[in-house]
Amino acid sequence: MTTTDWSRWHDAYARPGSGLGDRLAAVRALIDRRLDATAPDPVRVVSACAGDGRDLLGVLAGRADAGRVTALLVERDAGLAARAREAAKELPARVDVQQADAAQSDVYTGAVPADLVLLCGIFGNVSDDDVRATVEAAPQLCAPGAEVIWTRHRHDPDLTPSIRGWFTAAGFEEVAFVAPDADQCRWASTASPPTPAPSSPAATGSRSLGEAADAAMLGACDSPSTSSPRR
Repeated sequence: MTTTDWSRWHDAYARPGSGLGDRLAAVRALIDRRLDATAPDPVRVVSACAGDGRDLLGVLAGRADAGRVTALLVERDAGLAARAREAAKELPARVDVQQADAAQSDVYTGAVPADLVLLCGIFGNVSDDDVRATVEAAPQLCAPGAEVIWTRHRHDPDLTPSIRGWFTAAGFEEVAFVAPDADQCRWASTASPPTPAPSSPAATGSRSLGEAADAAMLGACDSPSTSSPRR
């Protein structure tokens, strides 16, 4: 089995022509919009399979109100987690970076329910059944009215219509869907209904998120030239 150097893989975001930079910008725009919508209230953020956190941390670095944000970033790769911690040191936000498998439910203790949940780069790396299981478990991470930002490539067979339907069936309302004609990636932001959510992930949700992390770390990520970003 070929081992992927994920730290080097993430460097493609800064490489001209990789396409990942545009995708990162789109995700950041959705994060920025959510933070604008919640101002000036405190905001909790959870990012599963967070990589080096450049999506969320990049947004916070440009915001004067970053101090109202508390975030948990869960990343299994030691090098990426270290990069995220180093970047977070410069921010007024309270950022906890956990080098852990997202399957460990106790890693979320104190961080959920969250107002913003990032499931970016997960859905292109696991089976369709695991994607659906993750969507169905997502409400367990969410505070009432929270938003989930997710990504998925749209190569054949395009699963995004099914994913959108699964979020709707799980009680979410879609508030944004971004599908650039020039790229093969889609982003969406979905809002949860104003109903109470459990304070910690149930076992099924934890397993699903953990399987996504495992798949990514075992090299299931698509190549940077043709895929959705892991971030």
